[in-house]
This record gives sequence, structure tokens and C-alpha cells, in this order.
Amino acid sequence: MSAPTAPRVLIRTAAAPADKESAIREAAQLLVAAGCIDPAYEGSMLRREGVANTYLGHGVVIPHGMVDDRALVRESGLAVLQVPAGVAWHDGQDAHLVVAIAAQSDTHITILRRLTRLIQDEARLARLRTTQDPAEIAAALSEDAPAPGVAGPAIDLPHAFTWTVDYPTGLHARPASAWVEAARGGSARIQVRHGAEVADAKTLIALLQLGLRAGDEVVISAEGEDAPAALARLKATVTGLSAGEKAAAARAAEAAAKAAAPVAGWNPADPCRIVSGIGASPGLAIGPVHVLGPTDVAVPDEPEPLTSGGDRLHAALESTGAQLKALADDTGRRLGQADAGIFKAQAELIADTDLITLACQLMVEGHGVAYAWHQAVERMAGQLSALGNPVLAARAADLRDVGRRVLAQIDPALQSGHALPDAPCILLAPDLAPSDTAGLDPARVLGLATAQGGPTSHTAILARTLGIPSVVAAGANLLALPAGTTAILDGTTGRLYLDPSEGDLAAARHWRDRLRATQEEEARERGLPARTRDGHAVAIGANVNTPDQVPFALSQGAEGVGLMRTEFLFLERGDTPGEDDQYATYRAMLEALEGRPLIVRALDIGGDKQVPHLALPKEENPFLGVRGARLLLRRPDLMEPQLRALYRAAKDCVPANAPTGKDAPLSIMFPMITSVPEVTALRAACERIRTEIGAPEVPLGIMIEVPAAAIQADALAAHCDFFSIGTNDLTQYALAIDRQNTELAPEADSLHPAVLRLVRMTCEGAARHGRYVGVCGGIAGDPFGAGLLAGLGVHELSMTPRDLPAVKARLRAATLADLEALASDACAQPDAASVRALDRRAGETAEARS
Repeated sequence: MSAPTAPRVLIRTAAAPADKESAIREAAQLLVAAGCIDPAYEGSMLRREGVANTYLGHGVVIPHGMVDDRALVRESGLAVLQVPAGVAWHDGQDAHLVVAIAAQSDTHITILRRLTRLIQDEARLARLRTTQDPAEIAAALSEDAPAPGVAGPAIDLPHAFTWTVDYPTGLHARPASAWVEAARGGSARIQVRHGAEVADAKTLIALLQLGLRAGDEVVISAEGEDAPAALARLKATVTGLSAGEKAAAARAAEAAAKAAAPVAGWNPADPCRIVSGIGASPGLAIGPVHVLGPTDVAVPDEPEPLTSGGDRLHAALESTGAQLKALADDTGRRLGQADAGIFKAQAELIADTDLITLACQLMVEGHGVAYAWHQAVERMAGQLSALGNPVLAARAADLRDVGRRVLAQIDPALQSGHALPDAPCILLAPDLAPSDTAGLDPARVLGLATAQGGPTSHTAILARTLGIPSVVAAGANLLALPAGTTAILDGTTGRLYLDPSEGDLAAARHWRDRLRATQEEEARERGLPARTRDGHAVAIGANVNTPDQVPFALSQGAEGVGLMRTEFLFLERGDTPGEDDQYATYRAMLEALEGRPLIVRALDIGGDKQVPHLALPKEENPFLGVRGARLLLRRPDLMEPQLRALYRAAKDCVPANAPTGKDAPLSIMFPMITSVPEVTALRAACERIRTEIGAPEVPLGIMIEVPAAAIQADALAAHCDFFSIGTNDLTQYALAIDRQNTELAPEADSLHPAVLRLVRMTCEGAARHGRYVGVCGGIAGDPFGAGLLAGLGVHELSMTPRDLPAVKARLRAATLADLEALASDACAQPDAASVRALDRRAGETAEARS
């Protein structure tokens, strides 16, 4: 067996951490900065402390990560904090040498062996606690010579058995402690011999000193009255741990493989560090990373008379309003009116009566104007964030963004800003406010990755508009990456590749150039229909929320609107829109589309979409409670004004000879349907209101979002005109994974075969009654996913406007027969990764042909 690579030793003398957690974080950051560990390993080290005490003895502690997280170790290393005054560790024990271990393979065995020998030399340890020479500490951790008097006689005791170590990571602290516990269960003397070295099986330090690695042969022997029984008990423990150690090593290997698993798109050929998030804006960016720190500023509390404070706040609000108008005008000219609307909405936020009232109340209590404003913004933003609604969380980010603008007007010293390097870079940040994002120069910011955020946030929307490849929700460890590190950011797959090889950099540049050429070609042909090579047409719509978004969607090749989310009419304002307000919006949508199809989804709230002003009852699990159609049927005060507004718009804008089916100018669909009685009750309400208004009939459809609806699709199809599958919710309910659970998010893949089979079942049920099926969920905008859906029998796809050109091009390049065969193959796969591998293999085949 080859000798392990010597670990790097990083030393900080005279450290003074406030507590154990601070000490672990400080040591971990040394390892992160040196490139020894992924930043996420810091959290693993903290979790380990919650599982087991890492105090080794005599003031030495050995914090390290969980076994399953060994994939996060990039290079073996030690980070040593010398704490002369000591730091409280566990049950009255103080640590003076904090030795954080990051070890690949079984390198940690060597480290533990050196440490256990070192702590027996108390005089030397005392010197190491106070020395100002890091080299002295490094030397002590690099010596392999045994301490005096450690070696025992190399002879075996009367009762013995031979065992070959089969723990993949050797005898480390956890299994060794189990050996000690078993050996101490009797009075017999038990020893473990490896070669000429012998250790007392009842002493943890002695066992660790042996430095046993996988494949080492040991003789475990005993003597005494109960020696046979004691030896049998220890043998059962020793061999019984093998399965668990192998399983833990397998999980670590699986995690490492998953982190480096190829994706559909560009993949590195050589090993490199990978940070994964969610792709928010497609494209490949290559360059050095630049890390932006938090922009929070300390706001002093400087009381002043209420009259002057009120005047200053009023002036700041007016100045900020003018500033936002100018920003909206500039954004409208550069990026379009839809994106400019973000800043118009921000202007409404700072005009909110409750916000201004709260700030004034705090001033009346004696606080300064800047402090009062800042606290009011933070309280209201915190309330929005706490609701667990991603839409409202995005509004909280907007509120903080515009709040900082007002703060800077109150006191210019409180201005927060970001300084970019002169050279183009990939920007890493906790999150970016919309105003910061809108001002980014694509010539200087090649790519963007944020620790927080989501793919539907205003920041992500603006990044797509600017054409900046972006990754969001990459985790707080993103911000610990060393500035200047060369990286490749893939905004399609959500991956950031660090320190790639020269060969991979060249390959990525070639891929990027080809991707740009492909996107330009797709953009030129975006107006062509999505008709396969053998003549099968798939209707293509866009997901939009407001009339001003329609022109852009049409410019990208949309043939209509496949999903209008009406909940945004409720979420974007502080009160419930009345019938007239809704009518005006629906009419404007129909007029903007000029007879093209519009599918309006009735109010879909509940679950992750909570509307504060409606004061809905709190539910333990709102995803399984009163949401969607269940709420509409229980709240006619919400349902009926919306249906009246829709039928009034139909009466005024839908001609008598209008097309029907998927080409109808207006269709209404209801969310979260689970049963036939729900459909019949909703149809009855629609017919009653339609008759009262004298409006023409419009197609009435339902969302297929729960397995029950997909399984019973044939029965439901008899009572409605069309289906629209919401793959995001269908995935959540089929896989029993909360789509907001960040730990499980990677597993909530809509291309899971179970989800695809439910889609196929839905299409088959609809076909029995001649109904058409659309998809408005996330995978409709994935070119590969769109192909699978078409092959499963879906007739219409609706997606984010930016996704339209690529999806249409992918469908035009295929035949329906090919897509059907691909879909059948996908449904037969064991998991989502295997389904996505079909796309990768297809790409490799196409690459080989070219």
C-alpha cells in the first residue's frame, strides 16, 4: 500500500475564539482558504460536535466532519489554532490546541496516531500551548517516532484470533471507541498487535496509535478467567462494525460521485471542485470570481424633534420616488417595460401607509428618523419572509432594496454599494437587489451566483433579460470561496466549477462559443411553429402574469398565453382586487393578445402562496389543506367576483365565431382538482354566472397537480374541456418532497419516471374523451423535458418567454416517432438521473456525428 500524501499544516498562534463554535469556524476557514475543503465541510464539522465530543485529551481537540461528508474534502490538511488562554469545550474541559482535521482516504489514521503519541508528552504540550513559533507546532505534528515507553512486547496472549481490517477508512475514533467499550466489559486482559506494535484494547489512545488502515492484519488476543468470552464479545463488535463502516464509506463515495456526476450540457473532463445551486439564467461564463460581502450598515439611533424628522423622511421618500422613476425609465429603454415594472412596483412599496405609519410611531417613541425607517422596513420585510411564500419573500427583498435607497437619502453616510474589480469577473454575492442587478454591465460581470434567491426572483428575471448566466440558491458556503479563483459558471445546470484545468477551460470556451451561435440561430427562427420533422404540431404558449408582459412573450415566439397566474393580482397588493379591477386586467390581456389563446388560472392560493390580507386560517401543512379549488368552493366571496370579471371580459372581447379547443381566445382552468364533484360544482357556478352576464361559453379546464387527478384522468375528462398539468406540484405530491425543502430539492426532479408515468396516464385518460392536454410546469421550458412531454402525448406547452426559442428548436429537430420512443424509454428508467442521462447520451451521439 502506498504511503499517504503528507497533509498540509496551517497554524494560527495566539488565537482567542469566543467559544467552541467560533474555534471550529475559525479553523475551518483556514482549511477553506487553503483549498483543502469545500466550504460546506464547516457545517459538517459543527454537526459532528453535536454527535460526539472531539476532545482527545490534555487540552487537544480534533474537530472533523461527518464520515458521509468526506466528499467535501479536496486535499488532506490540518488547521491548528493555538489558544493560550484556552476555550471551553465539553464538561469542564478546556482546549488549548484545536487541531481541525480534513483527511482524504485513511490519512486521518496517521494524524490521529501522531496526536495520541504527542499528548503523552505533557512537557512538550505545555510548550506548544504558548510558543510563538508555528514551526515548532508543525514539527510536533509531523513526527512519526513513538514516544518513549509506548511500545509493548510483540507477543500474543493465550487466546487469540486474527483479523484483517476491512473498514474502508481504517480504525478511526468512532469504531475504536466501540472496541474499547466492548473490551472493558470484562476483567480479561486484551491486546491488539499489528506487526511489532501492541496496544491495550481498553485504551482508546493506544488503539489509535496503531494507525490501522484497511488491509492491515492484526492479532487480537486475551488472557484471564473470562478470556474466551471476552474475546468472543470483542470479535463480534469488531466484525459487526464492518457493514456500517462500509455503508458509510459507500455513502460518502456516492455523494462524491453525485457531486461530480455528468449533466446534460458541458462537463469537465478533469477533476475540479463543484458548487451546485439552481440554474436561473442560461449560458456559460468563464473568469475569476469576485466575492461581494454583505451590504448591511450599522444605523445609529440619533433622536431628533419629530417635526424635523418627519420632514426629512418625507423629503427622502420624494427623492427616492424620483430616483425610482428615472431607474424605471432607463430600464424600460434598455430592457423593456416588463422589467421596468419592477421599479414601478418598488415605488408603491415605499408609499405603503402601514410602513410609513410604523416609522412614524418609532419616531414618536423617541428614535431617530434613519433608525426608525430602517427598523420599520426590517420588521415588515421580516413578516413577509416569515410567511414561507417565495413570491412574498421576493417582495421582502424588494422592500429592503428600496428601503436602503430611502436610508441613503436620509443620511448619505449610510449609502451601501458594491465595488467591482477592473477586470471582468463572475460575481458571487449573498443576494443582489433588483436595482443592483439592473445596473450590472454584462461586459464586466460575466456571470452571477448568489447564495440565496430563487429562479423566479426579480434578480433572476433581470439577469435573464441582461443575458448574464446566473446560478441562485448555491448556499452560504459560496461566499467563502477565495477571490480570484478561476471558475466556469453554467447558468443552465446551476453549477460552478472551480479551478478547472487548462484543457477544461479551452473546452468550455469552445462550448460557450457554440452555445452562443446556437442561441442566435434559435432566436432567428423563434417565430416558426414547433412542428416536428414529420409534421406533428405542438402549441407553444408563455407563462405571464400581467398585460404588459405579453408583447415580450410574443416577440420570443409565443403563440398565446398558456398560463396567467391570477394570484399575482392578490399577492402584489395589500388588498383584494375588486371585480372591476380584475375585469380591467383580463380585458387588457385579451386585447394585448389580439385573439390568440389565453388560459387564465383561477385564484390559486394556499400552500406556499399565502396572502396576508386574506387572513386565511393557519394550517399545520397548508400543502395538504385548503388550497386551490378547495378554497374557491369554500370562499365564494373570492371565486364569484373573479368569475364575473372573466365572463364580462369574454362578453366584451370574445367574438361569437371564435375558435374553440386549445385555440379559444379565452379559457378558464381551476387549480388543485382532486375529484369529479369539485369539477361539477365549479362548472355549475360558472354556468350560473355566465348566464347572468349573457357571456359566450368558454372552455373550462382543470389543473392536474395531484396523483389522484392523474390516476382518475379518464373520469375527470368527461366533465371538463381540457387538462393542464402542473408538473411542479405533481412532482411534489408524487415524490412526497416539499418543493421548498432545500435539502431535498435536488431529488424533487420532475423528470422522475414516476412523474412521467403520471403524465402519460393523464394523456391517455384525456384521449378517451378527445380532450387536449397542456403542461405549464417547469419541465415544459426544458428542451429535453419538452420533447419527452410531446412524446407522452401532450398537445400544448407553456413556459417562461426566454425558454421559447430553444424549446421550439428542439421540437422542430425531432420526429414524433423519435420523441415517443424517447418518452417510452424514459418511463422505463429507474430514476430521474437515468432519465437525464438519456439526454446526455443523445447529445454525445449528436456530437460524434458532427
